[in-house]
Amino acid sequence: MYKYTIARQLATKRVITNRGDEVGKLSDMDIDEKTGDIESLIIDIDKGSKLASKLGLRERSVTIPYSAVTAVSDVFIIDERELAHKD
Repeated sequence: MYKYTIARQLATKRVITNRGDEVGKLSDMDIDEKTGDIESLIIDIDKGSKLASKLGLRERSVTIPYSAVTAVSDVFIIDERELAHKD
């Protein structure tokens, strides 16, 4: 049995890394129109994020492949190594 999630339940969820560092909040998702699978998350980066400063993320948002998501509950938890590979 498949479990479906209503998009509004995901809207503006916080995004943290597997090390507990705050990244930002979910602003949008790329979804495969045929399968309905989530392909990537678009995250609005917090201005005061120490992690964003450390990694040199200068854009207001970053796109992370959904494969980097390790857990979803009250927050999205992503593998920090996926952020380190972003330009």
